[in-house]
Amino acid sequence: MAVTTRTLGRSGIEVSALGMGCWAIGGPWAEGARPLGWGQVDDEESVRAVRRALDLGVTLFDTADTYGAGHGERVLGRALAGRRDEAVIATKWGYTFDEQTRQATGEDPSPAYLRRAVTDSLRRLETDRVDLYQLHLGDLPLARVEALLGTLEDLVAEGLVRAYGWSTDRADRAAAFAEAAPHATAVQHTLSVLRDTPVMLAVCDKHDLASVNRSPLGMGLLTGKYTATSTLPRDDVRGVAPTWLEWFRGGRPAPEWLRRVAAVRGALTADGRTLSQGALGWIWARSARTVPIPGCRTVAQVEENAAALRLGPLAPDHFAEVERQLAALRTAALRDADRPHWPMPPIPTARP
Repeated sequence: MAVTTRTLGRSGIEVSALGMGCWAIGGPWAEGARPLGWGQVDDEESVRAVRRALDLGVTLFDTADTYGAGHGERVLGRALAGRRDEAVIATKWGYTFDEQTRQATGEDPSPAYLRRAVTDSLRRLETDRVDLYQLHLGDLPLARVEALLGTLEDLVAEGLVRAYGWSTDRADRAAAFAEAAPHATAVQHTLSVLRDTPVMLAVCDKHDLASVNRSPLGMGLLTGKYTATSTLPRDDVRGVAPTWLEWFRGGRPAPEWLRRVAAVRGALTADGRTLSQGALGWIWARSARTVPIPGCRTVAQVEENAAALRLGPLAPDHFAEVERQLAALRTAALRDADRPHWPMPPIPTARP
């Protein structure tokens, strides 16, 4: 059964059930010598990919000011020129950066920086409003977050922001934020068939929030193109595997996660879907609030992911089989070396 749209939480904004993650199209940027991008990228192909996504019914585009140190927003703004009203733009703020050197320089959770950051994002995106503005600092103490609410509400009143949210994997903070913030409408968090988050989904249900899902394809693991011998290049964030990135180690796919992909592949592809389409179907079957935002940087990637919209959620029997396989993996993980990684590894403090 096809699934095409979702309502973005209590904002009432309608979006496609599938978004496009725009981290990769930001191109290279770094923190010192450590890369934070996905390597070199072809801006013209990125523009074509965004426009193809629109053609195929994808309307939500999720970026951040820090992706490519501002470059990602510029590319997205160029791609949406003349078609802005067809799109829902989600971006983020909180990390600081130098656009000239493409270096990450820290973070700034102050109200003054919030005001400056949204102004800069609007300029780079070549638009007059941000549809969903998300705090990017997932571990910020709640008191610091609450100090931002007055400015956020002012931005809504001025028409510069339609609604706002928080990119965090901490369900307790997301719940408190939703209770305190009048125009909070979404929480962006990790969710995939490899990493279920029932507590966060319960928060979204209770507070009428959209569940915007980063890493729905395990940063590429659920595309099926990586094997135990695959090596990621050193200019790719996955090639150096910082501590907040769990899917890869030493520039290679983590073997415990590859085993889990192999275990659920059959159930995810049983009705003729590709592996990535099955992984997206699992998310839609998991909750009616979910909006996965797989990263894309080519037209081919957009086309494969967008085709999942026509296929819709996994059928109940296929979803149940995936859950059966995952239950077996959880049991096995209590006995083997995967135990630190399953079922509850440390909550990632992820930049994406």
